[in-house]
Amino acid sequence: MSPDPRPLLIVTSAADLERECEALRRCEVLAVDTEFIRESTYYPKLCLVQLADAERLVVVDAVAVPSLAPLEALLADTSILKVLHAARQDLEIFAQRTGAVPAPLFDTQLAASLLGFGEQVGYGALVQRMLGVTLDKAHTRTDWAARPLPKGAIEYAADDVRYLLEVHHRMREQLAERGRLAWLDAEFAQLARLDTYRVDPDDAWRKVRGTQRLTEPQRARLKALAAWRERTAIESDRPRGWILKDEALLDVARRNPTDDAALAELRDVPPQVAKRRGAEILAALRGAGAGAAPDAEPERARLTPDQDAAVDLLLALTRKRAAEHGVAPANLANRRELERLVLGERELEVLGGWKRDAVGLALLALLAGEVALRVHDGRVVEDR
Repeated sequence: MSPDPRPLLIVTSAADLERECEALRRCEVLAVDTEFIRESTYYPKLCLVQLADAERLVVVDAVAVPSLAPLEALLADTSILKVLHAARQDLEIFAQRTGAVPAPLFDTQLAASLLGFGEQVGYGALVQRMLGVTLDKAHTRTDWAARPLPKGAIEYAADDVRYLLEVHHRMREQLAERGRLAWLDAEFAQLARLDTYRVDPDDAWRKVRGTQRLTEPQRARLKALAAWRERTAIESDRPRGWILKDEALLDVARRNPTDDAALAELRDVPPQVAKRRGAEILAALRGAGAGAAPDAEPERARLTPDQDAAVDLLLALTRKRAAEHGVAPANLANRRELERLVLGERELEVLGGWKRDAVGLALLALLAGEVALRVHDGRVVEDR
């Protein structure tokens, strides 16, 4: 590619931010990325915001600028398409800060999966394969909250949007050529929903591993404990594991200590946590008795030999259709989803949106005996 003619503008003041955001309001497509840290907080701490249109390349120092209101207004402008790569964490930051998600949007990682790049291709790999540009990786572990930032870190951050619009442009052309521009509408709409980023403490127990063997009373206690931990983590803005680790939650839920002494005896509960949070933990346990136990996560049903063979057939058809569409089989359906299909479930992702036309209807036809698979000249062929 030819050298980028856009000068890199670094915004460190409210006046500069107002000026640059006003200029960017004239664009139709805006590249967006962020740099943040999250190691010691529940919510990500925003450090930089990178922006680019056809004429401007801007890095906003979110640590230095006292208010990001002009930027937040820019991102809320629905006349501007926001282009991001692996957008979910970036969008989560703005959803938490403003109570709204920037939209409309286009996620180049999701789009890449429909162009044969794999499910979760990294930005650097995508730029290399699409544009032939190799990005510097020297600052991948930078502490973005530190000031001053290391030499070259701003340029490294700017690269995350420097090439994004060209990648987006070429992707749209390729998707249009293959008739796939609308295939990702549902996924982009889901990314733009505020509910996608809302946390319900009462559902936090579902993220704890090892719950299948718990009894109903133990699940009720775990639900109460996990909700207490989530609320405490949110209120203190600390990682949930810093409040109490999963292993300790499970141990407390199983053993059900009723006083400080019994709690202190649990090996997985650190002494300092038992001392500082003991009263809160015991209160959560007492409160669990008043609530209904949540349903256990269902164990995977065992397939009969015939059902297992049917899944293999569906998988063969999925691989065939994936090859025809130039995508990875996992972009269409994984084995677990095909098992659920064989077991009679129909509220499945593979039967909705673009996947329904790409493979879902064919899978249903195969299950109904309306389609047969055979091998001809080394290739799997569908017969109707």
